[in-house]
Amino acid sequence: MRPIDLAREHGLSAQAIRNYDDAGILPPAERSATGYRIYTPLHAQALRAFLALRGGHGHRRAVEIMRATNSGDTESAYRLIDATHAALRTERDTRAEVATALGALSTTLPIPAHGRPVTVGELAHRLGVHPATLRTWETEGILHPDRDRATGYRLYGPDCVRDAEIARQLRRGGYLLSQIAQFLEALREAGGAEALRTFLGSWQDRLTMRSRHLLAGAAQLDAYLTLRDQT
Repeated sequence: MRPIDLAREHGLSAQAIRNYDDAGILPPAERSATGYRIYTPLHAQALRAFLALRGGHGHRRAVEIMRATNSGDTESAYRLIDATHAALRTERDTRAEVATALGALSTTLPIPAHGRPVTVGELAHRLGVHPATLRTWETEGILHPDRDRATGYRLYGPDCVRDAEIARQLRRGGYLLSQIAQFLEALREAGGAEALRTFLGSWQDRLTMRSRHLLAGAAQLDAYLTLRDQT
């Protein structure tokens, strides 16, 4: 098989195949008497495996997996695959925690009210907590108060007050401070509760698609390993 023969199956160029070969993605190819590369069905399956792995692992890690496999270091290849699955599991847990926290709020998310910023004492009185609690929440990344330029005292604007009210509700629900900080960060990045719900839906879709890509990559890599053992 010629480079173009491998390339046609995937809509690639012959030069792309040569680049993949030089990168160690394909097993070593023999050369003809005139110096042209000679590929076999084993190379074709290696290319299928790489392209499938790339969808779930990303380009760089897929390259590392194929290089390790082609050098006979399958243990390293398996470790790279395991690392991707572990990272995906962590991301899936993070998404689930944020979604659960959103659903656990006893009321709709507070809408920031207009008005002057309040002091730590005023906010603590409003929430029924000790001022030291608010300082702890700040240390944990839950609250981000401003500072009075003249006095250096903390000032809690409308958004910060809303975050504090959310934190109080979630703490009553038994959530850890780290989980609350994670939820509020996601809420801020999304731009509000409805935007966060939409974001969580698309996030779940991405996780599902990536899981499917990982399954497809594993199947193609297994087929490549089986063919390699046979040849």
